[in-house]
Amino acid sequence: MSSTISIGALSVSVFGESHGTAIGAVIDNLPAGEKLDLERIYGFMSRRAPKKDGTSTMRSETDFPEIISGFYNGKTTGEAICAIIKNKDQHSSDYKSIYGIARPGHADYTGFLRYNCANDPRGGGHFSGRLTAPLVFMGAICEQLLEARGVTAAAHIYSIGKEKDLPFDPVNVSKEQLKEVKTKYLPVIDPEADGKMRNVIDEARKALDSVGGVIECCAVGFPAGMGSPIFDGLENRISQIVFGIPAIKGIEFGAGFEAAEMKGSENNDEFYTENGDIRTRTNNAGGILGGISNGMPLIFRTAVKPTPSIARPQNTVNFITKENTITEIKGRHDPCIVPRAVPCVEAALNIALMSYFL
Repeated sequence: MSSTISIGALSVSVFGESHGTAIGAVIDNLPAGEKLDLERIYGFMSRRAPKKDGTSTMRSETDFPEIISGFYNGKTTGEAICAIIKNKDQHSSDYKSIYGIARPGHADYTGFLRYNCANDPRGGGHFSGRLTAPLVFMGAICEQLLEARGVTAAAHIYSIGKEKDLPFDPVNVSKEQLKEVKTKYLPVIDPEADGKMRNVIDEARKALDSVGGVIECCAVGFPAGMGSPIFDGLENRISQIVFGIPAIKGIEFGAGFEAAEMKGSENNDEFYTENGDIRTRTNNAGGILGGISNGMPLIFRTAVKPTPSIARPQNTVNFITKENTITEIKGRHDPCIVPRAVPCVEAALNIALMSYFL
């Protein structure tokens, strides 16, 4: 079982299952001769790994990719880059007692139907958030290729529950600010938001529950004039990959849904020139008009649902026996996956943007 998408000339695949021997990624059609710093790739991926501060699962994931093709002497070779990541800390026994049980919020039932009863249900199988590790690997590669082309991207936690961080300045966000937020253990702009969000996560954990949130992502330095109208717009490519992240339930660009409450005079971004550059005074469009970049910062926000694996008793069904039952999910699960999803969203943006440079 694998998931493959072609975006422009770029082809990316994610394969494996949460409790299988390994998971992996294939990214094809990248240019040959591109320098890659493996330590930076490992650092990017470490941001997705579980934290040891009570905000995530206690599963120990090394996320160490073994590159088996497409990379030699520090550079891309032009061959498809393929990497595998070994799974080393599975507790598969946690799932034996719930085979056939439709865990609320999970793809157990739909996966059972789609793959004719043959899918691996342990840990969610191919539907697991574990499969974001290969996605992040590919996004980490694209990050370095984008930076070589003057593009910087980053994401931060916009909200967890009802607690909010400060937003990116949609007009004046800088590369320096984007680089700084990546260095933070809990990636927020406002230092006070850190403690408030941790409290929300801790309260959910103690209540045997979970909580979701919103991630805001931004890229600067992306050239104007990139993209296409209708079906292959910049929003389309970004959204297609972002929705490949389990738990993503919504996306909005620029002013997003708030634009529905504005008048045209409020929502329109007025143009002006400065030192020969064409800019807009506001950025309600999120840097995209007609599916094409306009040179302003690319900004979008995406909604992350609460972790569906909670320890509270829940009503459900056994879809094999067709009987009603109650389930209590055992195992090690995140009370909030938003912090770990930040580099995943960032990686998705990196992959989408890199597809325009091929």
